[in-house]
Amino acid sequence: MSAYSLKQRLPLYAEVMRLHRPIGIWLLLWPTLWAVWIAGNGKPAWDIVLIFTLGVVIMRSAGCVINDWADRDFDGQVTRTQGRPIADGRLPSREALYLFAALILCAAALLPFLNLQTFFWSFGALALASLYPFMKRFTYLPQVVLGAAFSWAIPMAFVAQDQSPGLLCWLLYAANLVWTVAYDTQYAMADRDDDLKAGIKSTAILFGRFDLAIVGGLQGFFLLMMTLLGLTLRLGPVWPVAVGIAGGLFVWQFRHSRDRVAIHCTEAFLNNHKAGMVLFAGLAIGYALR
Repeated sequence: MSAYSLKQRLPLYAEVMRLHRPIGIWLLLWPTLWAVWIAGNGKPAWDIVLIFTLGVVIMRSAGCVINDWADRDFDGQVTRTQGRPIADGRLPSREALYLFAALILCAAALLPFLNLQTFFWSFGALALASLYPFMKRFTYLPQVVLGAAFSWAIPMAFVAQDQSPGLLCWLLYAANLVWTVAYDTQYAMADRDDDLKAGIKSTAILFGRFDLAIVGGLQGFFLLMMTLLGLTLRLGPVWPVAVGIAGGLFVWQFRHSRDRVAIHCTEAFLNNHKAGMVLFAGLAIGYALR
């Protein structure tokens, strides 16, 4: 057991929850808000917005904790992750599990404020968040499982607002899954050499020298699905502008990471926050003007 006092542990908890790196929160929040706005017909109740926002922060934090616990024997072999609290021994692995359980309980505390159907759907979120960290041992497609986990709040947002998850919901789910695979491949490209040595699998390794082409193709498919979504919702002229700006950001990402330098791949990954934000702005404005 760690000799650290509670005051000394709190920064470690924040670090393993990745609160100092909120990119994962943003990338999970934007598609969640897309779904909240669509299911709420552009006017979601603010308590729903608040609950889902808190849920995103808590579940992303829990996902980081269980990911670092699962990867505690691998992180020390990867340059980017070798200083994580569990990997370098500052936070005992058993204590990390206690933190994960506490975060799940905090997320569960939000459920009584939602309907019963959302409660049942929440088990899918827990299962996917817990399953993802172990997939990189068995498949070169862990990013697909991450995409499924990062998209699970979409049908939950529909159910929470008494909407049946229909075709529009699953179109958005599929679009976000594709986008997640694209940007998490960029993220994995930065670690590819270390991952190969450690025996960690990823789409970056699977795609090999075709990585940028496949990421670009996935981003194009995502934009196509989002265009179809906007046409179906009749969001007006602001939506093509938002989609066009997102497309421009994807072009910048391609050009910035084409040398495959690790820091450039990471910066391309981080840029996806702007794409998600622009699309949410286009969605919200389109509903407001409609």
